Amino acid sequence: MTRDSRHSSLWKGLACLLTLQSSLVNAQVAEIEKATNDSLLWGPYRPNVYFGVRPRIPNSLMGGLMWTRVEDYRSVQQTFRHTCEQHELDGYGWDEYDVRSGGRQTIHDPANRIDITTEFIKFPGGEHGGSWGARIKGTPRDNASPNLRTTVVWYNTLEGLGSLEVEDADTEETGIEGDVVLKGQTTELGDFEVRVTEGKGNHPRTTHPSYDEKPLDRTLVHSGQLPAKALWQVKSILFSHMKGQIDLLVAKYPQDNPPPPAQVYTIQHLPGSGNMHLVQKIFEGPFEFDVIFSSASAPTKITSEDLDVQIKSVTSGFAKRFTDIFKPQAPFLKGRYDEFSKSLFSNLIGGIGYFYGESRVDRTYDDAYEEENEGFWEEAAEARGRNLAETDGPSELFTSIPSRPFFPRGFLWDEGFHLLPVIDWDTDLTLDIIKSWFQLMDEDGWIGREQILGPEAHSKVPEEFQVQYPHYANPPTLFMVIASFLDKLDAQASGSNENVPHDESYHRQLANREAALQYLRTLYPLLKRHYFWFRKTQAGDIKSYDREAFSSKEGYRWRGRTPQHILTSGLDDYPRAQPPHPGELHVDLISWMGMMTRAIKRIAIYLDDEDDVVEFSRYDEAIVRNIDDLHWSKKDQTYCDATIDDYEEHALVCHKGYISLFPFLTGLVDKDSPRLGAILDLIGDEEELWTEFGLRSLSKKSEFYHTAEDYWRGPIWLNMNYLAVVQLLNVAQQPGPHQSRAKTLYTELRKNLVGTVYESWKKTGFAWEQYNPETGKGQRTQHFTGWTSLVVKIMAMPDLDGGKVRDEL
Repeated sequence: MTRDSRHSSLWKGLACLLTLQSSLVNAQVAEIEKATNDSLLWGPYRPNVYFGVRPRIPNSLMGGLMWTRVEDYRSVQQTFRHTCEQHELDGYGWDEYDVRSGGRQTIHDPANRIDITTEFIKFPGGEHGGSWGARIKGTPRDNASPNLRTTVVWYNTLEGLGSLEVEDADTEETGIEGDVVLKGQTTELGDFEVRVTEGKGNHPRTTHPSYDEKPLDRTLVHSGQLPAKALWQVKSILFSHMKGQIDLLVAKYPQDNPPPPAQVYTIQHLPGSGNMHLVQKIFEGPFEFDVIFSSASAPTKITSEDLDVQIKSVTSGFAKRFTDIFKPQAPFLKGRYDEFSKSLFSNLIGGIGYFYGESRVDRTYDDAYEEENEGFWEEAAEARGRNLAETDGPSELFTSIPSRPFFPRGFLWDEGFHLLPVIDWDTDLTLDIIKSWFQLMDEDGWIGREQILGPEAHSKVPEEFQVQYPHYANPPTLFMVIASFLDKLDAQASGSNENVPHDESYHRQLANREAALQYLRTLYPLLKRHYFWFRKTQAGDIKSYDREAFSSKEGYRWRGRTPQHILTSGLDDYPRAQPPHPGELHVDLISWMGMMTRAIKRIAIYLDDEDDVVEFSRYDEAIVRNIDDLHWSKKDQTYCDATIDDYEEHALVCHKGYISLFPFLTGLVDKDSPRLGAILDLIGDEEELWTEFGLRSLSKKSEFYHTAEDYWRGPIWLNMNYLAVVQLLNVAQQPGPHQSRAKTLYTELRKNLVGTVYESWKKTGFAWEQYNPETGKGQRTQHFTGWTSLVVKIMAMPDLDGGKVRDEL
């Protein structure tokens, strides 16, 4: 054999080996993706309703729960529960929940004088994502009458192709005794059945003649065929149907002898086939029944006995995992801190939803949207008034949400904060959600900051806020989560036990390094496209105004500015330069760009892309240098936004608050930085940002403090405070000139934040959107278990103060 032929054989052998390795990696990745899809297919992915179940499949089977007290004729319409609403319940949410196995939710309904418990359990197995069961219990409250009467409606709808019909629909004319069984079939789910069990509980009995025609000791089922786009309005459909039934009763019985309310508010028993099935039960006193979905491809049908066993298993399994991952550290060891922490985290992941539908996007992008002229906001407002938005999609999104009653949809900058606790619990779930968000990206690299997909989501949003604009950005917080994933990969590679999850079934892409790298390779082009979209569309103007800076390119400006708001920044009404100017530079945005640059540079290092590493390193240095050159005020000793003054010169506009901290919050201020001392002074000053409840968003000394909308003009926000706690801990754990001061601030801020959210939760039963800096009370949106849930991570952070325990109030 010649030397050349030996070399040729060697290269062929090497090529075959690489091909084999690539095939093995692809097979491993495919196996991980299938396991993830199967275990995540079903869930209570309808967070806008108190309890609703659906798969991660467009136009598929959905189910949901409605209930009301039926003891009088007048209150029923006001107390018929379905969608989550603010200020109508004493509290509700998941006490413990795991997206892969299930959990328990409690709902405290004072007007209906009942507490509802919903337990949802998954059963893996088969070719179509497995089966599931839900147990629904009603417990009368202390102030309820001994014979409290409650009507409960479970419904199933089928939006797309397939079939759904009641088994043996013609056998019982006045209602079904025993279980109600729906038989169904779709391409994605195969054959299946939904069984609504007879359950336990007493039923009202009356001597009124209407009872003989419609006995209430059996289950009523009404089936119908409706336009698919109307199915989400099932409560309105139910009301319309009941009105027809009431009209019949009114015509039949005299006013001096009407049927009792429990009899009046019932559906017509008309079971059959269709794409909507209402299943109604009327109870007297406590009750319990199960809804069981059994896939025909699963090994066995699920029974109520199976639910009994799995409910106990899921509950104990959740408690153990939670202790391993998020156990509160000192000083949060007494009282109800453990229950509090479990509740907030469970509601965070229990709020994960699957959304599908069209959105509204204005892609005209004419001169009015360039925002290059003075008075640009007026031109933009005029352009928006022309209403040139068109429907976009349909698209799908798997995401957590900020608040079930008020914000039941995806928000881009919120989601990065949401996923910081979730990635500690379930890496694969987190990566799947990140992938879902980036699959929404258009060709240019834009992702809509608010995802309002489909008519049900649109019904919750005022018209003027529905349209998305492809030149509007939002803080790129998903890059923080990707950085957290890289931290875990680093820890895994170093053999460190710190920051490394141990339950492999939730962290397959950490346990398999090749799978992790393959995920990064797949995502990396999308991340780069998004990154360079930011650099292009949100670029600020340095050259035109002869600004002195290390780089003539690293300055950034939020688009979508008005005199009152920069909604795109996330800090809506925070004070900015007046009037708006096309030469503005925003210190929060350049800080986000710095964080984003460092995250994507780390991925380039992981993927051995040396050219990209060099490029992003250059951007990183220029951004950090320009933050000081363009935004540091020697006079005010703080970071500030910049604008152009009346003399066409660079000028700083300083409104001390969260904006001033952004280079520090995003990790761009080194522990030895000459600016750090002034930053810590600002954080710790009670006349500026410090309060006993957390850091206020705007300085107490500001002329704008608590003015106008007072949204980001004073109130305490957990997401910004979380970033502050993280950075203070970083400084406190490293030798340096400010270590001791940072330790003190970290210890006190951590106690204050946890105490604020905890005390408000104990008094109200809810987490809140923001907290009052004078009283610590929760305010604005109720049941805000989005980024307020970051308090769970804060509680699990190390105690640097010798374990002093906060007294119970």
